[in-house]
Amino acid sequence: MSTSVYARHKRTTLAIATAVAAGALLTTGLTSGSSAAADASSGKPALAAAPVLLTAPARAALIKEQQADAARTADEIGLGEQEKLVVRDVVKDADGTVHTRYERTYAGLPVLGGDLVVHASKSGAAKGITRATKAKLKVGSLKPVVTAAKAEKQAVTLAKAAGSEKTEANSTPRKVIWAADGKPTLAYETVVGGLQEDGTPNELHVVTDAATGKKLYEYQGIETGTGNTTYSGKVTLSTTKSGSSYNLTDGTRGGHKTYNLNRGTSGTGTLFSGSDDVWGDGNPSNLETAAADAHYGAQITWDFYKSTFGRSGIRNDGKAAYSRVHYGNSYVNAFWSDSCFCMTYGDGSGNTHPLTSLDVAAHEMSHGLTSATAGLNYSGESGGLNEATSDIFGAGAEFFAANSSDVGDYLIGEEIDINGDGSPLRYMDKPSKDGASKDSWSSSLGSVDVHYSSGPANHFFYLLSEGSGSKTINGVTYNSPTSNGSTVTGIGRTKALQIWYKALTTYMTSTTKYAQARTATLNAASALYGASSTEYKAVAAAWSAVNVG
Repeated sequence: MSTSVYARHKRTTLAIATAVAAGALLTTGLTSGSSAAADASSGKPALAAAPVLLTAPARAALIKEQQADAARTADEIGLGEQEKLVVRDVVKDADGTVHTRYERTYAGLPVLGGDLVVHASKSGAAKGITRATKAKLKVGSLKPVVTAAKAEKQAVTLAKAAGSEKTEANSTPRKVIWAADGKPTLAYETVVGGLQEDGTPNELHVVTDAATGKKLYEYQGIETGTGNTTYSGKVTLSTTKSGSSYNLTDGTRGGHKTYNLNRGTSGTGTLFSGSDDVWGDGNPSNLETAAADAHYGAQITWDFYKSTFGRSGIRNDGKAAYSRVHYGNSYVNAFWSDSCFCMTYGDGSGNTHPLTSLDVAAHEMSHGLTSATAGLNYSGESGGLNEATSDIFGAGAEFFAANSSDVGDYLIGEEIDINGDGSPLRYMDKPSKDGASKDSWSSSLGSVDVHYSSGPANHFFYLLSEGSGSKTINGVTYNSPTSNGSTVTGIGRTKALQIWYKALTTYMTSTTKYAQARTATLNAASALYGASSTEYKAVAAAWSAVNVG
């Protein structure tokens, strides 16, 4: 299924290891003037030292080879009898030099700060070792005095003191050897989840001395960058550091990645990466700006699903889709595709108005959600309900974000200016204001383009949330009519979202039409709030107000 935010016929043109090192790496045995040295005149690595691209099989084979030789390597570099090396990564240079990154264990326990890199020539001759610490591993006792529960309590207390919310340990503290600074000692490592003070996911690692209970170290495992977006202002992005560069991979939300199609129309594109962790400058002419918007949109939508519905990703399997930006040339649309399990965004007319606003991003991801749940056929009335679902959750995500640069509203695509006059793409309070969408159901609705047959469901959701009549919300004035002249009292967006989500995931099917959607939402309201509840009655009244039922 490939679904878009916009009716196509209307378009005008279409890092953890570095954190525990606790100081500068200590390198021994590297000779000056070697092939690894930088060219002083250009600042670029000498060609012979440039890393070569390893295919996945080649990399796997090299890792296997190095691991098979790990015992000999440990002996050659002077490790003790209780120490073992575990290969974590390999890099191969053009001249054949291999850099093998190891984690270390001591008596079977992970050694924090024990990581090292062995540099070997093509012939296998040692060229040097880069160590996280010089300390020799010798631990007096491997029997803890302090309990794991005490270490966990300390870690949670520290996280709360730093402003963390929904704070709890992600798992039972694990025994480790702390060797990043000072004397190596038996310790506990506790990882605390929840949210940081600004809403960023929390992954606070706290290392506690297992003999004294003293905190030895703490660090935040979540690495975030700064995005200067077109529509949402300056935002915090979850990114990944790889070596000395950063890339738009969100390791905290199922591995979501944002790619640059660079005006292409096929393939995955190139993962956005850079030497700093700042993305875009707020101007569409900077290719990173649209990437920041798309990455932020995926981030917010993931959090919206998880916080609002307890859903972990589109398929609820903890795995993220990915985003592609800069699709085509002056492409005035954005879309979701099941085949790639991804969201794709064009740059708009003249490549100056990328379709990467938050509500559009959430709209596209929600097509994936519909596909993974009810699977509403993308035609006729079910297609209209499919589109409406994306608009509903797009609006929900926008309100959830509470971003002052793009406040929550019941307008769809108001930021991207597709019409060229500053007007929204769609209005939920009175869909017909866009000139094509329908305010209420009629027998001919099934023959209308799905972007416009979504109108009655969008209208229903607005009425269920806010009620009929004139009102101003977040600075936007609405005046929602009813087809039967009734007055509808809303139950609030929070409850309306829960009802629609439950109906979609529990009571709708691929062929659901409007009359069946009414039944589905009534069933949902009954299950959630009771068959005689105010919420149940409000659902019935809102559907009647758009001529359904």
